[in-house]
Amino acid sequence: MPEFLLKYADASGAIRQQVAEAETEKELRDRLSQQGFLIYSVRQRSDLASRLGGGSRKLNLEKFLIFNQQFLTLVKAGLPILKCLELLGDRLTEPKLAKHVQAVRIEVKNGTLLSEAFARQKVFPAIYITSIMAGEKSGSLNEVLERYIAYQKLALSVRKKIMLSLMYPAVLTVLVLALVLFMVTYVVPNFASLYTSLNADLPVITQWLLVIGTTARDYIVFGILGIFAFIIGFRLWSRTETGAAQIEAIQRRLPIFGDIWIKYQVAQLARVLSTLLLGGIPLVQALETAGNSLGARVLKKALEKARKGVREGQPLSSSLAATGIFPALSIDMIEVGESTGALPAMLGSVAEFFEEDVNTRMTASMALVEPAIMLFMGSFVAFVLVALYLPIFSLAEKV
Repeated sequence: MPEFLLKYADASGAIRQQVAEAETEKELRDRLSQQGFLIYSVRQRSDLASRLGGGSRKLNLEKFLIFNQQFLTLVKAGLPILKCLELLGDRLTEPKLAKHVQAVRIEVKNGTLLSEAFARQKVFPAIYITSIMAGEKSGSLNEVLERYIAYQKLALSVRKKIMLSLMYPAVLTVLVLALVLFMVTYVVPNFASLYTSLNADLPVITQWLLVIGTTARDYIVFGILGIFAFIIGFRLWSRTETGAAQIEAIQRRLPIFGDIWIKYQVAQLARVLSTLLLGGIPLVQALETAGNSLGARVLKKALEKARKGVREGQPLSSSLAATGIFPALSIDMIEVGESTGALPAMLGSVAEFFEEDVNTRMTASMALVEPAIMLFMGSFVAFVLVALYLPIFSLAEKV
């Protein structure tokens, strides 16, 4: 269904902006007019802009956590859902999230269920929508929100640990690349001018280095433009089904990081399943929601296969084992949880174990990567210095 960008004034005269779906622009205008809103503009979103700016459809998870904490506080205070959404929509500091919350408020005001109103925005996590739905059906929205907030805090904590472990190697890599670029495009061409004026006989290694340096200096602008074009093209290709599948295949085959990537995905899956099952969601529906919340396509397909097995009466552990994706230890732990009737708790233990394992492996891997980067930088600098100064030593001997 087409999406439209709206700008309108509500009953209090405040200017609002939001994204809404409708079959036609006329239908959307009629709907808002019936609700008493004064419409300023309605324009359809561009598909190309949506693809290029894919990140704009994602929520800021830290801001979303704060929203849920505030939402839970207001609900516990006894305020009606509609009033909670109104207060939060007017006071949120994140513009994108505020627009979606205001859209949810309008939907709820028109009689839509809270979970369905969140689902229509197409930006909120599937686990969040399913949890809200379970809370509506059981009448325990407070408990559901508390469990989701706990899950969100843990997920953000793990994500921050991984990002922190990657930060120093990433900065070091950028600095090394900047040093290489400086030496090749500035230092080497200066030596090329010096040797040209001296008419010196240069060793082959020096000749090759000078050719590379002068060429890089002359075409550096085109090189930078080419890099940006490659990055944009790669981003577009990575969002296609074929591109994403090939990138995941490469990630899985990486010697050390492939195993880390799989364990991180399994930890996420276990955390999501544990949260949903504790919220009273049936296992088959929980598997479907968990699959929708995962970003890895290979795990989505594996989970779909496992869900069919569970629906046919097979245990979850054997259904997951049949996919050939999940680590043996996770299968064994899930099997124990099923046999003891404590599957949600055991899934939480699986998530904790693999999250800790991922954190430990990432730290150890980065400890090896950092010396490798330094070794490369030292080797490159030594190579450039030897190649550039070797002719000077030869000239000094002749003198």
